[in-house]
Amino acid sequence: MSEQMKQIAERLKGLRESLDLSIEEIAQTLNRPAAEIEKFESGITDIPMSYLFDMSQEFNIDTSTLLSGNEPRMKSYFLTRKGKGISIERTKAYKYQALASGYKRPKAEPFEVTVEPNDNPLYLNTHEGQEFNYILEGKMLLHINGKDLILEEGDSIYFDSSYPHGMKALEEKSVKFLAIIL
Repeated sequence: MSEQMKQIAERLKGLRESLDLSIEEIAQTLNRPAAEIEKFESGITDIPMSYLFDMSQEFNIDTSTLLSGNEPRMKSYFLTRKGKGISIERTKAYKYQALASGYKRPKAEPFEVTVEPNDNPLYLNTHEGQEFNYILEGKMLLHINGKDLILEEGDSIYFDSSYPHGMKALEEKSVKFLAIIL
């Protein structure tokens, strides 16, 4: 587990403790197994973006605060220069770059996501709300609610993110896409 993921795990635990909630109460609120949350907070397992997004929505805290430990301050606009967004590498296969990390209380969470090719099984996740993906480079498999879709550069998809979904880079090349979570 990277140092960055360990710090995020500590922030999640600190948030829960500051709210005076048990792991079981968080599990019930977010409809997740308590054992999973315990692993997230211990820093021994990957923390999916869907969990960070759910925590931020439920407890009214910016996702970027969970990612970076810094409170966003901008209210009129926030500019992210190319390659300068807060970056989080969840695993070697997934890298997220937050594109609105300094904007206070955004209505959507935009990320530039890079998925590296690998032989791992497809990881499926769910989260409340909706998601928009626009392929910037490469070709990827998007598995959503039991259906496989192939997306190429210039393609986009808008979907209900409460359905199980996961992405995989194709043709042994990285895929880069814009993901907007609403």
